Amino acid sequence: MRTNMKKRSVSFRSNRRLAKATWGDLSATALRSLKELTGTHTLSIAAGDLQLLDGRWYVTHGGLLRISERRRCVGIRTTIEEKLSDAALGRWVFKATVYKSPRSRGFVGYGDADPSNVSPLVHGAEMRVAETRAVNRALRKAYGIGLCSVEELGSFSAPTPTSHPKQTAPVSGNGNGSRNDEPRLRDQLCLLIRQFNLDPTLVKAYAADFCGTETLKEASRDLVESFISHLAASAKKDRDALICKLNSYAQSVEVQP
Repeated sequence: MRTNMKKRSVSFRSNRRLAKATWGDLSATALRSLKELTGTHTLSIAAGDLQLLDGRWYVTHGGLLRISERRRCVGIRTTIEEKLSDAALGRWVFKATVYKSPRSRGFVGYGDADPSNVSPLVHGAEMRVAETRAVNRALRKAYGIGLCSVEELGSFSAPTPTSHPKQTAPVSGNGNGSRNDEPRLRDQLCLLIRQFNLDPTLVKAYAADFCGTETLKEASRDLVESFISHLAASAKKDRDALICKLNSYAQSVEVQP
């Protein structure tokens, strides 16, 4: 089915404004990268094409699919690498091939997933994660996108223990920031809000109530981490029930001065 291929208008100004509203002040490097990504690939923050994690931009699966649509990709084929996969262990390896034109020989990408390299939020869905990673890598190869995709990261899984203690940089204030290479808690929360299409204002109100503080900024890092885990589990188990819970905070949010 043919779709209307009229080029959508995405301005750097609108992307910058939404980025600042979502993630706060951006570094000069992040802004330069955003400007280049906007101009070169027409990526839109409003459409969910990009995520900012620890000051770095990552393209999303949806963003890559929209690029392939605009470039008139003719097809994507995925197959399971059975010899490398093990259903009993939850380990899956996929091969994806992207065909840019009817005569294209295809651009190949591989993706793997198992319980050790995916977020606890998607345990049990490793097969789908592996396929998505394979498709993302093939699309990035096909269209020359050097930006890593957010779905390829294992950043939201618990860090692997090491044989020796790892020194951490001191964290100021309530500790609601980043530790070494872990994504900031705010980034994790933003990702959940986008992933499950939640109202950010109601989520903040729910978080403050959960943490027992007047505002989310006053909560300690441990409390915020606990809330994020709780929110993710609730959204995965029963999103409709979570939406009802969030809506119960709508009235209190409205009456605030």
